[in-house]
Amino acid sequence: MPLLDIDFSAQAYTISTWILPILLAITLHEAAHGIIAWSYGDDTAYKLGRVTLNPLKHIDPFGTIALPILLYVSPLPFVFGYAKPVPVAFHRLRKPRRDMVYVAAAGPLSNLLLAVISALLFHPAGLFPDPAADWLRQTLLNSIFLNLVLAVLNLLPLPPLDGGRIAVGILPLSLAVPLAKMERYGLILLVAAFFLLPYAGRAFGANLSFFDTVIRTPVMWLMPFFTWLAGLS
Repeated sequence: MPLLDIDFSAQAYTISTWILPILLAITLHEAAHGIIAWSYGDDTAYKLGRVTLNPLKHIDPFGTIALPILLYVSPLPFVFGYAKPVPVAFHRLRKPRRDMVYVAAAGPLSNLLLAVISALLFHPAGLFPDPAADWLRQTLLNSIFLNLVLAVLNLLPLPPLDGGRIAVGILPLSLAVPLAKMERYGLILLVAAFFLLPYAGRAFGANLSFFDTVIRTPVMWLMPFFTWLAGLS
């Protein structure tokens, strides 16, 4: 029984260090899209109350809560989730193709900004008494990692991810139009890459982890800068 209690306490502690980073990351990411769209002429998100830092306006019951929990207790080596996308009427932007790039880029940039803030907050975290200081440091480390993962993931050039919309906005029309048409299949391709490729790889004795190859590698390349910014290197 004591072992079970210790395991439960450790799991609860770990989960508690992820809740705030997840809520802040998805909230600022989605709010950033709405703010930039509003500033460039589309008030769709504003009228729906999505230009806000209130996380309740951005939480998707399945994508933000149920799916991450299911993946956390599963044998898969990563957690994946999403928030309710902020609606943007691109045709209402002043210059749709150009402004679409700014609206899309706002999300990943907000995550990079949160990673920077989390690293800088590491310095005053030591002013808190233990064990609060330890909890805060772990929460900030989780925030850095999570926001870098979200930034890298969302910059992949696959619609409906932000990187796909950026690519559609800057590529020549001969390439942008076919890429834009992929949006209806984008999430299916992403889910297949995340969940089916690893299973296929194990069947053939190969590491086909999309997360390890495409997401974790650039995140680990970026991490030394943020650990230096946090004073950890």
